[in-house]
Amino acid sequence: MELDYIIKGSTTSKHKINELDKQGLDVQYIKLNAHQIEGDIGTFLKDCDTLIINVPPGLRSNPEKNHVAEISHLIKAIEISDIKKVLYVGSISVFKDKDDMPVINSNIIPNNTANTAKQLIAIEKKLLQNKNFKTTILRFGGLFGDNRHPAKHLSGKKDISNPEAPINLIHQQDCIAIIASIINSNLWNVTLNACYPDHPVKMYYYKNYCIQHNLPIPTFDHSEKSEGKIIDSSELVRLLKYSFKQAP
Repeated sequence: MELDYIIKGSTTSKHKINELDKQGLDVQYIKLNAHQIEGDIGTFLKDCDTLIINVPPGLRSNPEKNHVAEISHLIKAIEISDIKKVLYVGSISVFKDKDDMPVINSNIIPNNTANTAKQLIAIEKKLLQNKNFKTTILRFGGLFGDNRHPAKHLSGKKDISNPEAPINLIHQQDCIAIIASIINSNLWNVTLNACYPDHPVKMYYYKNYCIQHNLPIPTFDHSEKSEGKIIDSSELVRLLKYSFKQAP
């Protein structure tokens, strides 16, 4: 589906700009940090109606990082810009894994107390409470695509935890199609979960994937009771009349 939108993009790597330029993309250097925004954020946001925020928190490699402060600087820039609508790409990690494997729909309040989750939850609240623009929160599950799959990371690993947990994955094509559908449908001021609706058991799914793709088979740790969750995307399906395209 071709949509008549003019799109700008940003990169945190200056050396990528020329390469992306050659592909006909309008890309600027923008980098968030806890003290300021590097790059000309005012020019970047000028004459734009909608902003998609899809910024990796980077807290695994830097647990002391203040990602909330980074996004707070961006929010201030949005407030004085032409932006009227914000789509924030978050994560299902804001929900805690539990041993009863709860079904999590879009109305359930996030409850994870881990550092990354707490910061993502704080950012969601800041955006939703801001009256200067409309916000939709879109929480994706684990991303996979033609050249990316979590099984390749798990292949050959030993004693992986939570073997009985359900998986919550979403294909890259569905991610892009859902984002486009939200913008095209003008669906704002909502919070949505986005995962493929089938949730096979982690242990069997990854073992089978590795067998089918001739990868070393991982082993799993059964010494403790598994914890997990089932992400329910039915609200997204209902509001957007969306059909998922790619199964895990």
